[in-house]
Amino acid sequence: QWEFVQSGGGLAQPGGSLRLSCTASGISLDSYSIGWFRQAPGKVREGVACISNMHNPYYADSVKGRFTMSRDNAKSTVYLHLDSLKPEDSAVYFCTAVRQLGGLCAMRELQSDSWGQGTQVTVSS
Repeated sequence: QWEFVQSGGGLAQPGGSLRLSCTASGISLDSYSIGWFRQAPGKVREGVACISNMHNPYYADSVKGRFTMSRDNAKSTVYLHLDSLKPEDSAVYFCTAVRQLGGLCAMRELQSDSWGQGTQVTVSS
């Protein structure tokens, strides 16, 4: 049974920064790509970023240049660094294992029922 425990997030001002963490158990993290998704009220869930087990990242156009993913396999933890935050980044963020093709990750979850618990990010002045 895969489990993802998230931490971080909270309230930030526009232009500010936050960091989200996603710690995995029941899975050999170094064998999988991990992705972050977000869902704002009244909107569909969208893929934000992912990182392959070869440390190749992917970023959605909406966050490219502002968000950065990293991973520490020894700690079974993946991080999402959110910089230059905008109000439209406000959402609940979720992490999960995602598909990988070659050395690249893809924003499709591997298991529909294995997600982190969600972390609220609110960007407001």
